[in-house]
Amino acid sequence: MQKNKTSLSENILPLAAIGLLFLLPTIGVAQTPIQINIYPEIDTHAISPYIYGSNGQSNDRDENITARRIGGNRLTGYNWENNASNAGTDYYNESDNFMTWASGITGADALKPGIVITAFHDTSVAMNCYSLVTLQAAGYVSADISGIIDITETAPSKRWKQVQFAKGSAFALNPDTTDNFVYMDEEVNFLVQKYERGKISHAVRGYEIDNEPALWPSTHPRIHPNKPTVAEYISKSTALSKAVKAVDPNAEIFGGVMFGYSEYLNFQSAPDWDSYKSYGTYINAYLSNMKDSSDKAGKRLLDVLDLHWYPEAQGKDKSGNLVRIAQSPVSDSGVAAAREQAPRSLWDSSYTENSWIGQYFSPVALLPMLNASISKYNPGTKLAFTEINYGGDSSISGAIAMADVFGLFGKYNVYFSSYWGPLGGYVASAYKMYRNFDGSKSTFGDIYCKTTTSDTAAASVYTSLDSHDSTKLHIIVIDKMFSEHPSFNITVHSRKEFGGGGIFILNSGNENIFHPKVLYQMTNNSFSFSPDPQSITHFVFSANPNAGVVAPSETDELQCSNNLQGSISFIHYHVSNPSSICIFDVQGRKIKQYGGLHDTGIIEFSGGSGVYEVLLNNGEKMFRQKMIVAH
Repeated sequence: MQKNKTSLSENILPLAAIGLLFLLPTIGVAQTPIQINIYPEIDTHAISPYIYGSNGQSNDRDENITARRIGGNRLTGYNWENNASNAGTDYYNESDNFMTWASGITGADALKPGIVITAFHDTSVAMNCYSLVTLQAAGYVSADISGIIDITETAPSKRWKQVQFAKGSAFALNPDTTDNFVYMDEEVNFLVQKYERGKISHAVRGYEIDNEPALWPSTHPRIHPNKPTVAEYISKSTALSKAVKAVDPNAEIFGGVMFGYSEYLNFQSAPDWDSYKSYGTYINAYLSNMKDSSDKAGKRLLDVLDLHWYPEAQGKDKSGNLVRIAQSPVSDSGVAAAREQAPRSLWDSSYTENSWIGQYFSPVALLPMLNASISKYNPGTKLAFTEINYGGDSSISGAIAMADVFGLFGKYNVYFSSYWGPLGGYVASAYKMYRNFDGSKSTFGDIYCKTTTSDTAAASVYTSLDSHDSTKLHIIVIDKMFSEHPSFNITVHSRKEFGGGGIFILNSGNENIFHPKVLYQMTNNSFSFSPDPQSITHFVFSANPNAGVVAPSETDELQCSNNLQGSISFIHYHVSNPSSICIFDVQGRKIKQYGGLHDTGIIEFSGGSGVYEVLLNNGEKMFRQKMIVAH
């Protein structure tokens, strides 16, 4: 990120004085101070760069997004050979040229094979984003753009082409559009050849196994009129993954693509659920069976468990009616409060939301549950939410919810997420608070730091370090109070001494981020402040280069993160003498050595999965730590 520059016209002020510059007059009674404790050297792990994504409905350049998905109901019937697609029940089961039209592709270009996908991916490359492309698995794709398909033309019929995962013969870059088949591995080969797999930055990184399969009979009754079975989708996931990886071994497969909680539980009461209910949930069954398929194939066939999350939480509008928060613009106080508290269902076992999920399945604590399922049934599988929406894009409540979600995704090792809908208003500003808070594409750090909060209903706080500049400490404070001005007492437990820095604020008065043109000072790694009600504050502290905690050799420290879901672990050290660190595998072989270490620092380690021993030698004594890495 950019360094803050001090000019002669800038002032260095304590935070108590800073508060006078941007706070509203105090409203309400005095509150018990909220205690925040931050531990930059304990339980750290990498934050995936791909959690700040969108579904490609807009370019999202100001939001500096990191990932893009082309998916949704339209993609189930998309034919890459001629770019026809089918709307399903979203619009009269019509087959048309909507996808080329929506992409601004006209004339002869609209007939070029895969032009919808390549236009999408070209934009991703230009934006330096991860591309996730949907492959078709329901069975059939549109043969034409001739309009509505009635029930008598349900597949198989001349209005459809049959999907085959593996062609079984030589690929063609100009596919045969006169036969009755569309081949998925031929599409992957087309993309590999176009973008040259050797150029990793240009490659399509991920492929998704269709979209919301449990809903196929309701979203695409002309393609798949009968309820799918668990066995069917597992079989299709296995076969399609094998076909893709035979062409592109480095591609990541996103499987499941589940629409919501009913699919998580039992695949929307699948006809064969009784054969799988011993697993407890469909998620567990899918993970376990895909691991069995992977073991038999000798390669991982499920890289990422793919879910959709549209919260069912409800709040009362000003007329007393219950309104579901997801995809809703309503921001009446009752709905806004429900929206802002709803992210607690992702982690908080003490929280019960107002919904059928909260009523029958509390505590939800979704992210810990998912991580536990992955650890038990298919270790090393990554986690994605490829459609997510908390509503409220025109109000601060939408920004508060999404900022909270981004922090939780970083904390709980989510790998990929993409918002459903164009980014705009306050939700766009929530992205910017993490990805472009200063208008110069400066970002929240990529190393998660342990942070505790005394009142999770009133506030959420997320902290990070930057692996490329460990002198920067980012603190995002999300104040969910509606009128009160509680005091936040924040303590950073670190051997570094943090001093001056900048502040960036988003509140209910304006959807633009405000940056007071002042610097301020943290004292003894602690400070207190009272933010605006309904606000998000992003602090960027810098380590004081002229001060620090001086420690004798007996207080030298070594801390290793255990990264169970990602590919990178971090080794934190504090040494008073020139020191070295060696990393050994379980056979005692030296894997890495780092010499000439001094003061405090972070080492980024990206070795293979396994258990390692980390040895710090300061010339007087040795320190040992175990480190676990799982991909």
